[in-house]
Amino acid sequence: MFNRFFFLLALLVFISCGSDNGSNVIVIDDDPVGMTDDGIMFGNDDDPGVPNFVPCENGMAGNFPCNGFDLLGTMSLSRFSAQSANDIWGWTDTTTGNEYALIGLNNGTAFVDITDTENLIYLGKLASAGGSTIWRDIKIYQDHAFIVAEISGHGMQVFDLTKLRNVTNPPQNFAQDARYTGIGNAHNIVINEEMGFAYPVGTARNDAFSGGVHFVDIQNPTSPMGVGGYGDNGYTHDAQVITYNGPDMDYTGQEIFIGANENQIAVADITDKNNPTEISTLSYSNLGYTHQGWFTEDQRFFLLGDELDETSFGFNSRTLVFDMQDLDNPILHTTYLGPTTAIDHNGYVLGDEFYLANYTAGIRLLDISDIENRNISEIAFFDTFPSSNTPSFDGVWSVYPYFESGKILVNDSNTGLYILKKSE
Repeated sequence: MFNRFFFLLALLVFISCGSDNGSNVIVIDDDPVGMTDDGIMFGNDDDPGVPNFVPCENGMAGNFPCNGFDLLGTMSLSRFSAQSANDIWGWTDTTTGNEYALIGLNNGTAFVDITDTENLIYLGKLASAGGSTIWRDIKIYQDHAFIVAEISGHGMQVFDLTKLRNVTNPPQNFAQDARYTGIGNAHNIVINEEMGFAYPVGTARNDAFSGGVHFVDIQNPTSPMGVGGYGDNGYTHDAQVITYNGPDMDYTGQEIFIGANENQIAVADITDKNNPTEISTLSYSNLGYTHQGWFTEDQRFFLLGDELDETSFGFNSRTLVFDMQDLDNPILHTTYLGPTTAIDHNGYVLGDEFYLANYTAGIRLLDISDIENRNISEIAFFDTFPSSNTPSFDGVWSVYPYFESGKILVNDSNTGLYILKKSE
């Protein structure tokens, strides 16, 4: 599906030809290349960001449609000298209490101190290890960032985040602290912080694990060590790995992998790295592309997004909910359809809420407190792409809702970083 030859060809055309109308967007299968920056809220290229609080009033926060989210600040792609944005994650320095946005870009990873949203500080960038791509992913473990990208030979970069404490002349060009080369390209990375393992997924389809999941011991963060992998269910686009404490007593304490594997969900027990075993696989009707999902905090339900069902079948944004109380026999529990036809992308659970990156429809917040009785409802949204809600690959790529302060990071592939907070 993701043909790298045509992607590289299109990217070369984009770089060489550009555009004279300020809107450079090329779509390769399911993600945008390039940037559309119409200046909404961002000012000019020299503007370090818009840190001024903009409340959501009468359905708008400045130029952005909203409900239940206020805008704390923004920082544009031009500030990062980037053409597009992708994944995003957050880090809280437990020594200082400062909060940071880790921003995936086409050409590297940017770091922004968001502690004081009236004074956002772009600290600098870690350059990509070997070229540009629209796919980059970041997770953290023990104050280190682990970064993969869809670039041949990129490997997994390791960056010591404590360096961000002492930046005196921002922005800086940072250097990686280590690089794991047991993989080349990877579409995504998963980390089980409790166990100290990183799991790159979506690697080369012809590698030892068929593009499935690699097991990398990162308990010594700057000395990552590959210890195997699992590929019996084929290529894994995205995944979650948990130490299981859910309702199925057969697997209590085991390390469970659940992969979005293009045309199926794959569940495996990967506790024994030398002998990972399949638990179950499942499918569903009107399957377009099994993309990404997340467990509820009680590990009873799994919320899944299919990235191509809206365009393939004409659905409104669709979230599928699977009942996982029997991991050997999971079943479809219910389906939620959103209010727009926009494509769903990455979604994360926090408490009884589901934060969904919904491309052109922005970020949508779903109440899942009564999910057992199949009641799911939208309770808030913030639309960073106000020009339309059509099913295209513009707008919000990902969201990070896990800061104790309540700040929410949103990465818009066309325009850059947004920092939100629930309205009082």
